Amino acid sequence: MKKVLRTEIPRKAIYRLSVYSRCLRRLENNGIHTVSSEVLAKAAGVKSTQLRKDLTYFGQFGTRGLGYDVRQLSEMISELLGTKSLQPVVIVGIGNLGRALLSYRGFEREGFEIVGAFDSRPGQYLPGDMSMEVQAMDKLPKVIDKHVVKMAILCVPPNSAQEVANKLI
Repeated sequence: MKKVLRTEIPRKAIYRLSVYSRCLRRLENNGIHTVSSEVLAKAAGVKSTQLRKDLTYFGQFGTRGLGYDVRQLSEMISELLGTKSLQPVVIVGIGNLGRALLSYRGFEREGFEIVGAFDSRPGQYLPGDMSMEVQAMDKLPKVIDKHVVKMAILCVPPNSAQEVANKLI
């Protein structure tokens, strides 16, 4: 696999990488080791020519007639997307939606680690195996700095969203 990065990559191609990544993880979880561009493209909902074109922006992958090594391509795409290591994320607003997201176990599989839960009503403990305590909003900057958080999931009412977003910047 030869890695060549071009400077002007369409946003849509970058977006489709995350779709390809999810498809590759599913294939890997099902014990599939190699995949053709046709099969991967169908799983991703694109044409095989589009898939091959998207991948050429980032290098040369696969072997003509044999297809792609699922694990190798998955790892390369994870590296390109910056999801090879877990990305720290905070959730702000621990109502029904915030609790539902905190109970979702797929974040780590997708490359994200929830490092903090924040609400205007701190001190609540989250149910089940969530050993995280809901923290006060004034602790948000410290957690962001400590974990170098670059992403937050806002689960707050629309009239509070901008104020919360400003605190994150």
